[in-house]
Amino acid sequence: MAAIAYKVDLKGFDELSARELYDLLRMRVDVFVVEQNCPYPELDGKDINALHLRLLDGGELLGSTRLLKPYGAQDPVKIGRVVVSPAHRGKRLGDALMTESIAACERLYPENPIALSAQAHLRRFYESFGFVKTSEEYLEDGIPHLDMVRQPAAQPV
Repeated sequence: MAAIAYKVDLKGFDELSARELYDLLRMRVDVFVVEQNCPYPELDGKDINALHLRLLDGGELLGSTRLLKPYGAQDPVKIGRVVVSPAHRGKRLGDALMTESIAACERLYPENPIALSAQAHLRRFYESFGFVKTSEEYLEDGIPHLDMVRQPAAQPV
């Protein structure tokens, strides 16, 4: 299936309207809890301080990621909750989500590495964006994961 046109939106928690937040959380629960048959606390308290990158087609949510700010100057910014709407899979939106999320991280935190906890079966996908494995495989909520990091782009001298 061909790629789809989209608009990128990056908002803090308090900038999301009630409907935008509902759509975002609904999609994440539908995929991570229901589809993946993984009962876990989707509402983990981290959304409030995160930035939410969304891909939109008009008012329709196509996919999203959650960006967690680094704690300190050398700590990584974290990309998480990478999700594409089931109705829009096969349109290369996962690629678009990662490209846009990395660009946002590099724009906001140019000197920080970018980290993520990847579902193990998606290792090659994340490697294609420059992430490297930094841990052995482990179970998170019953699903095999691994930690991955992408180093910051080289800074001009």
